[in-house]
Amino acid sequence: MGVSLVMTDTRSTPTACLALADGTLFYGYGFGAEGQTVAELCFNTAMTGYQEIMTDPSYAGQVVTFTFPHIGNTGVTPEDDETATPVAAGMVVKWDPTTPSNWRATGELGPWLAQKGRIGIGGIDTRRLTRAIRQQGAPHVAMAHDPNGDFDTAALVKAAKDFSGLEGLDLAKDVTCAQSYRWDEMRWAWPEGYARQTDPKYKVVAVDFGAKRNILRCLASAGCDVTVLPATATTEDVLAHNPDGVFLSNGPGDPAATGAYAVPMIKGVLEQSDVPIFGICLGHQMLALALGLKTIKMNHGHHGANHPVKDQETGKVEITSMNHGFTVDRHNLPDHVIETHLSLFDKSNCGIRHKDRPVFSVQYHPEASPGPQDSYYLFERFAEAMQARA
Repeated sequence: MGVSLVMTDTRSTPTACLALADGTLFYGYGFGAEGQTVAELCFNTAMTGYQEIMTDPSYAGQVVTFTFPHIGNTGVTPEDDETATPVAAGMVVKWDPTTPSNWRATGELGPWLAQKGRIGIGGIDTRRLTRAIRQQGAPHVAMAHDPNGDFDTAALVKAAKDFSGLEGLDLAKDVTCAQSYRWDEMRWAWPEGYARQTDPKYKVVAVDFGAKRNILRCLASAGCDVTVLPATATTEDVLAHNPDGVFLSNGPGDPAATGAYAVPMIKGVLEQSDVPIFGICLGHQMLALALGLKTIKMNHGHHGANHPVKDQETGKVEITSMNHGFTVDRHNLPDHVIETHLSLFDKSNCGIRHKDRPVFSVQYHPEASPGPQDSYYLFERFAEAMQARA
């Protein structure tokens, strides 16, 4: 592109700048934290859930462009955090964050981002930016927020050009837990909110590559006593808990890089036990690698809450939530692997299972409830597999 773009606004001086590696500059108005960040730029088409998106560890190393304009209208609440603090590097929106209008809100988006050290930029032509991402692939960007509007644009463009990108980058180590812990909080329900699992039926080890809290809640609600282990857990670490099942979580970065240590662990579990295994997102990609498949970088990835996925075995179509920039290569599947789910947007792989064992995974996020309950059966399937083994 290589052009400068300034949105028309009553304010005279832009206070934020988004620089793409090709030299394109987008000027807007900053909110949240001041400063500068460098990342890959993606877009998300969801109409709700901006707080969950910003705190989803899978967005590490990325700035998120929100295509829906009314960002901020539900405010923020600690109940919606998917991890303790935002992980996405920053956010880009069309308009300034709107005033909260929701009974659950305990704060506003702008001050929350400032407190958490994350940059936001409004006043951007997000349609044009989204088209650029779709046409050129997810670009590397540098984003700056300065109330005085003082930007070294040449330095910003250089920073974007110098960004190494996500290929070959293991980010799971940066977002995983430091030590193991137990989880018993279940899904939110009216009127009590988040209840506790007091009568679990299955012992599950969840390997944390960047696990979202709501995934752990769904496991607890399905009857699981969940022990979370760091991403670098070994086969011996996992099996030492004598689990009824093993869960592989979502997470950020290049699956091939994380697979350097995660794949040997998964292969060891497959070889040394017959426990059911269930993976989501990066966990899906880790399982695929362990089963002999490959992963590839996508042009601009899938990020949103309106992605139709077809269950190849039942014919059912699910409306799903997705967040991934890499995908499992669906060509040349090994004989022992069956492709179970397929994206109806671009025919990319969205699910696999082992032909002869209770081992399966999906690329999308069944815990995010865009359907809203289209995909919850996957947690029940995992529980049923553990019950059948008992």
